[in-house]
Amino acid sequence: MKEIIEMLPESISNQIGKLHPASLGRIEEIRIRVMKRVEVIIMGKPVFLSYVTTYEDSINLLNELSHYSIYTLEEELKKGYITVRGGHRVGLSGRVITENGRVKAIRDVTSFNIRIAREKIGIAENYIPYLYAGKWLNTLIIGPPQTGKTTLLRDFARVISSGFKQIESKKVGIVDERSEIAGCVKGVPQHQLGERIDVLDACPKAEGMMMMIRSMSPDVLIVDEIGTKEDAEAVMEAVHAGVQLFVTVHGYQASELTNRPTLKMLLQANVFDRYMELSRKDGPGTVQQILNQHGEYLQIERSGIK
Repeated sequence: MKEIIEMLPESISNQIGKLHPASLGRIEEIRIRVMKRVEVIIMGKPVFLSYVTTYEDSINLLNELSHYSIYTLEEELKKGYITVRGGHRVGLSGRVITENGRVKAIRDVTSFNIRIAREKIGIAENYIPYLYAGKWLNTLIIGPPQTGKTTLLRDFARVISSGFKQIESKKVGIVDERSEIAGCVKGVPQHQLGERIDVLDACPKAEGMMMMIRSMSPDVLIVDEIGTKEDAEAVMEAVHAGVQLFVTVHGYQASELTNRPTLKMLLQANVFDRYMELSRKDGPGTVQQILNQHGEYLQIERSGIK
């Protein structure tokens, strides 16, 4: 949070600083909208501060994000988000500039969604017995937004690349299209991911998986939020290349994924050995159940991320 507080306009940071220390430590998002009250998401619930954001606040925040050189953010503005020091991600919205029907940039930024990145070292360790059997098993982590999928995936990357007890460390390749897993700034991961980690930052998933396999020969690939036909085809190629996979997808249950054509092919091919279903029942990162490739559950209702 320190990096975020230092980045915010003083008028907003002062308001956030008045929150109870326990609440500060549980902030998930800070939403700043011009001419609206500042919204803070704490444990999934919105809290509105009394301060109303001004246009000047938005200019000051954008200057801080760009280090007073908006042109350095040209690529980020095309994507609609910026990753800042500490691995936090700032989503942007406003007036979109298009060129030949494609987004060229966002101008007149009027909304900021600051997603707080928090490392939860050790949260993956309880689930190792279910996901390792002489080798790491191809695993699909399923959950709706804000259920801790990326946080859990990040800790699996750390465990796999570092080794755990009698399990040897493995070479891990992360394809981080949205810069959320590693939280890279200028290519350098901001999170603890172990020694044997290689990251392709801001790279499209499908292309990045093939690049990583060809160039870095990973034992395990880590990918967040697959969903397109190209993603599914790249996953199949990775499996055929003998690479193990830990990936996430938006959803609620493994059984419903067969309704999505791009994922149906992966399920029919029995690509994944394990399915982890996440929810917010006991907080973000609640593992509702772990299923094997036959849909039989192995473990249910582990504790959430604390």
